[in-house]
Amino acid sequence: MKKILSYPFILLVRFYQTAISPFTPATCRYSPTCSHYTIEALQKHGLFSGGWLALKRIFSCHPWGGSGYDPVPEKLNKRK
Repeated sequence: MKKILSYPFILLVRFYQTAISPFTPATCRYSPTCSHYTIEALQKHGLFSGGWLALKRIFSCHPWGGSGYDPVPEKLNKRK
């Protein structure tokens, strides 16, 4: 079920990667890039948790944010 919900958003990111990104300057401060991170987060964690991880990552990708290697976490910490 989580793959079905995530699939349209993965397609949107793939469209961005092929149709928009090649015509803009490379500015992502992270490895893997934010778009690759988003796809992997959606595939591993589904639409809601993966989407949350992707949004946090995208909003931290600015000159005063983080940088470097930042992989998608294997498991999310659940609050008790």
